Amino acid sequence: MFPLKVILIEDDPMVREVHRQFIDRIEGFAIIGIASNGMEGLRLVNELRPDLAIIDLYMPYMGGLEMLRKLRSEAYSIDVIAITAASDIETIHGVLQQGAVDYVMKPFTFDRIKQSLDNYKNYRVKLGEKKALLQEELDQLLFIDRKEECERENLPKGLNMNTLTKITSFISRENEPVSAEEVAESIGMARVTARRYLDYLEKEGKVKIHIHYGGVGRPINRYGV
Repeated sequence: MFPLKVILIEDDPMVREVHRQFIDRIEGFAIIGIASNGMEGLRLVNELRPDLAIIDLYMPYMGGLEMLRKLRSEAYSIDVIAITAASDIETIHGVLQQGAVDYVMKPFTFDRIKQSLDNYKNYRVKLGEKKALLQEELDQLLFIDRKEECERENLPKGLNMNTLTKITSFISRENEPVSAEEVAESIGMARVTARRYLDYLEKEGKVKIHIHYGGVGRPINRYGV
């Protein structure tokens, strides 16, 4: 069964590359095709028969929701994870009605993508092992780990989860460790505020400090995943 075969359907080349890099870091998955819209995605599904499609919703020619509806109407045996900026209830409901196994909002973090794919992998393993499940086992498959919710509730005073997500997403996209000043400029905040978030992420083990020794002056702390 492994690796599970994945296709990526996303019109933004930069976002596709982030997806690719993230998935390459997660054991048990192999990307076998990439498409930039739903029409190309349907062709890949028909030709390659993947296990999982990771789709955006807003794309030219054919969006992700329309593609998902066609997959279901034509009874393709494929699972779908939506990764999109759409946050309105109507869209979310429509995607979940069509049987998506997860819905991840942009901007996303590596941890959230890993959580989604690990849950899916566990789901596939369990389904392959047994012909029937106990209620407790089914509950474990249907409900994702609530670690992120707990983290949200336990954030230090003054820190915001949305801002934290933006910072971790920015750091994940960069090829080299970044400074607090670079984070502040990217997110649009004061350097001292960015430093508070970075100190928290470092304490939680979400980022690592890389000390950069340049010319004259104090060394600069840079942060990377």
